[in-house]
Amino acid sequence: MKTDFSFGNRMARWILLPALAVAGIISAQATPATKDFVYIGTYTEHGSEGIYVCEFDPATGRLTSPVVAAKSTQPSFLAVARGKEFLYAVNETDQFNGQPAGGVSAFSMDSSTGKLKLLNEVSSRGPGPAHIALDRTGRFTLVANYGGGSVAVLPLSADGKIGESTAFVQHKGSSVNHERQEGPHAHAIAMSSDNRFAVVADLGLDQLLVYPFDASRGTLGQPHIVKTDPGAGPRHLTFSNGGNFVYVINEMASTVTVYSYDARDGAMAPLQTVSSLPANFGGKNTAAEIVLHPSGRFLYASNRGDDNSIAVFAVNPSKGTLAHIENVATGGKTPRNFAIDPSGEWLLAANQDSNTVVTFRINRGSGHLTRSAASIEVSSPAMVDFVPSGGRK
Repeated sequence: MKTDFSFGNRMARWILLPALAVAGIISAQATPATKDFVYIGTYTEHGSEGIYVCEFDPATGRLTSPVVAAKSTQPSFLAVARGKEFLYAVNETDQFNGQPAGGVSAFSMDSSTGKLKLLNEVSSRGPGPAHIALDRTGRFTLVANYGGGSVAVLPLSADGKIGESTAFVQHKGSSVNHERQEGPHAHAIAMSSDNRFAVVADLGLDQLLVYPFDASRGTLGQPHIVKTDPGAGPRHLTFSNGGNFVYVINEMASTVTVYSYDARDGAMAPLQTVSSLPANFGGKNTAAEIVLHPSGRFLYASNRGDDNSIAVFAVNPSKGTLAHIENVATGGKTPRNFAIDPSGEWLLAANQDSNTVVTFRINRGSGHLTRSAASIEVSSPAMVDFVPSGGRK
């Protein structure tokens, strides 16, 4: 009589295989771990080699030692095409192929190593590009040329490469500070949530220029001009989650101004201006970066100089106004830029002049920052950007 053990064999396999997989014996059956990356733009004139990459552990906030993702000249500001594995960088120089302009570089990202491969590089159409932003369709990138005081729109192809500019606007004029505002200095660009307007902060003019944006052609219309306080020096800006407020950090005045925003026509009006510095501060300072927490409940701003801190504000959800919570030292010099991870749990501050990136844990209930033991060294960090794995948003 023949005995059939096939059912028992199948049962044994069903029990044994998961146990072996857990033990790591059958590695082929295991799901490969995904990685979060942090990219760091730097100033290569101070000894760095280009764009660096670290692995980021969202459970602990720790970063691995940075390695060169791509060699590049003065890649001071970065923008990532989410979900498309392309990264774009401005090359903050004054010469490009013999012309008075900087460059804009396109890279493909290796999702397993984080390394970057250069796709192409084009002119930014003006010297000293300092900021780059992607439109909401991912078909165009907009560049603010600080040195030249101009704005350019560049098309992006399906393979990630950058084309020649579809729009270019040269700003004109000056403002009250003859040393810093002798001419226009376009510093940053923020796209409205409906992609119909591009808001440009020009430090040299003390103006916010609200450009109608045509996403079908990549062109800019006649701007609506919003004047800031004389000598304020608007630098960077961000929209509220609902899109009905705009927060602007003023570099020279070390203040944050809240504006109402009308999505119908891009009209803006000032609501409140608050200091980014601690009470009774008497030193020298220039403000730098401004970032809204993913929850929309808190706003963060950085100070460079005698303070070297991150200012924390609570956001009134209905009025958009701010209430100061605290200023936290960044543990280094010149926090030019900082970024918050998509979960809202961590903040990374790039201390440009002390060559460190420092990690802070964010209390999601109160907004308070607590410095972590984790920090890394990298020469002249100018910008940090999180790229979460495919499983995290």
